[in-house]
Amino acid sequence: MRMFSYIDPTIRARLVAQGRLIRVDSSGAVLAPDAVSERPGAILNVLGPIPLPMDVAGKQETFKWYAFVRHTELAEANRIADALRGRGEQHLFSVLSNNMSVNSVLVMGDLREAENPLVRVHSCCLTGDVFGSMRCECGPQLQRAFKRIEAERCGAVVYMSGHEGRGIGLWAKAITYVLQDAGEDTYQANRSLGLPDDSRDFSDAATMLLHLRGDKPMRLMSNNPKKHQDLRAGGLNHIQAEPHVTGVNAANLRYLNAKRGWGHLLDLDEINPVDDGKKE
Repeated sequence: MRMFSYIDPTIRARLVAQGRLIRVDSSGAVLAPDAVSERPGAILNVLGPIPLPMDVAGKQETFKWYAFVRHTELAEANRIADALRGRGEQHLFSVLSNNMSVNSVLVMGDLREAENPLVRVHSCCLTGDVFGSMRCECGPQLQRAFKRIEAERCGAVVYMSGHEGRGIGLWAKAITYVLQDAGEDTYQANRSLGLPDDSRDFSDAATMLLHLRGDKPMRLMSNNPKKHQDLRAGGLNHIQAEPHVTGVNAANLRYLNAKRGWGHLLDLDEINPVDDGKKE
């Protein structure tokens, strides 16, 4: 089966020949370009590295960008693309994004050979990462992760695009905000909608880190013990907890207290609970 029916197959062949488009299994091992599996959901299609100049705290730094998507999701997008092309409706290709969570890894330096690099596995947050919302600490956490990696000249940020609202999606997240404004905390609001407290899946993040780094020591910038547990379950046996507290302000203090009650390692007594709102 072709990997991309909506891109000229000759381009796919060129990318495969260059080693820029590969498939990896759940252990991070490279597979044959057209490999199939009894567990196709465990196969990732990986595109990269792509040089990506970025502004990190006012300085231009170039990271290596890898985009990755599950084979099952790409196959479904492939099927829809074929159907749309057959009906002459290529202008509707935007619906393909509904069937693919294209995630990313941004790498600085030699991740495989580094002694003990910093790593951040970050769940996408449109309101925090893009809009600059102060209802959560996501934006400051992402920015601080890049700053810390830049300071050490090596590390990686894994950006999980399908994790909005701890996995419930942007629309449901917006509704939970309304419920929170009526008095519920972030977890109670999820439960009111009949949704899990946290439905995120970090297995693909673990696969990519195994592919790029191997099962070697890494310092994971996270205050969430569940994230550590999930990544270990994915085969990363040598990750170390690295506290990553930042972005605390009056607007998100109740939210952070709820996270602490749920198990996040947040000692709010040791930090100023109200800052000036500026991101690090």
